[in-house]
Amino acid sequence: MEAARGEAFKALDRVALSGVAHKLAGDLSFPERARVELARALCTAPKVLLLDEVMAALNAAEMREIMRLIRILRDDGVTLLVVEHHMRAIMNVCDRILVLNFGRLLADGTPAQVAADPAVIEAYLGRSARELRR
Repeated sequence: MEAARGEAFKALDRVALSGVAHKLAGDLSFPERARVELARALCTAPKVLLLDEVMAALNAAEMREIMRLIRILRDDGVTLLVVEHHMRAIMNVCDRILVLNFGRLLADGTPAQVAADPAVIEAYLGRSARELRR
């Protein structure tokens, strides 16, 4: 029991929540609850971690904190599969990006390759964005 408690506190510290460890989960903010879920997953020492819309409903500062955490986990050797609609955020934390549109693979590559892909531009920014770049 004490070993599990130690791992839990270590995981909370890893996601920058050690200061609220004494609170009930129901008393935490939405971003804090999301990080508690991440801490729970980290307790299992995963090699691969799926993050599904982890940045949803976060403000800019909270998003920067999650991106910092994603980079730390990546640098610690955790493989992360991130499903996310915040393209600017994802471009800054991923080594490889696969873009889907209605279940169809549009692009697969580095952030720079994906950002320059005409199919991605049209699907996510519309034709007018391409015309603006001319």
